[in-house]
Amino acid sequence: MKYYIFFEDFVTIAFILIKSDLGSEDQVLEKLKKIEQVFHVERTFGDYDMVVKMESEHIEKIREIISWDIKKMEKIRSTLTLVQKE
Repeated sequence: MKYYIFFEDFVTIAFILIKSDLGSEDQVLEKLKKIEQVFHVERTFGDYDMVVKMESEHIEKIREIISWDIKKMEKIRSTLTLVQKE
């Protein structure tokens, strides 16, 4: 588990729900854990296969990582992003 020390007022927190290809959950999970801004990843049951918690000082950085890293990752079928309201 990664630990980040930020001032609460300056942190953007996002949760990304991910659907992955059947049987690829462990592979996707390990790739997600390597992303610096990924704070925590959990496998889930139901419509989505995992939930990712991301933290960054800027929402733009979160958008960039989701668009260019996570959504383009092999074995990921779809994502749904929820940004914590301040």
